[in-house]
Amino acid sequence: MTKGEATQIKVHYKGKEEDFIIFVDDINDYKKWQSDKSVPMSHFISAFKIFVTHKQGAQGQMDGASKSTLENEFGVSDEEEVIKKILESGSVQESEFPERQGPKNDAQTGSIVTGQVAR
Repeated sequence: MTKGEATQIKVHYKGKEEDFIIFVDDINDYKKWQSDKSVPMSHFISAFKIFVTHKQGAQGQMDGASKSTLENEFGVSDEEEVIKKILESGSVQESEFPERQGPKNDAQTGSIVTGQVAR
């Protein structure tokens, strides 16, 4: 990766009432976990936090999911159980933040290119 270039990886799960997002740091460990559950989730998850996008898909404004929202959608409010379900059934999406061209004010962000990643 070159200076200023970054990739954000998230797993999007479209629920009945809400859209849910989990952020992933290491796509390779995540792919290993999909076939080998002995890989610790802490090796590839950014934070054990579940976000909702208020039915705006993977690109909507994100807020932390409440226990009642998790209970309504998944039948459990245990975040680790819900994270497993989202990781098993969700779709991976990567957003690339292009390389910066010279010095820029970080408050002025450029466009984001989003694409679906095949599993």
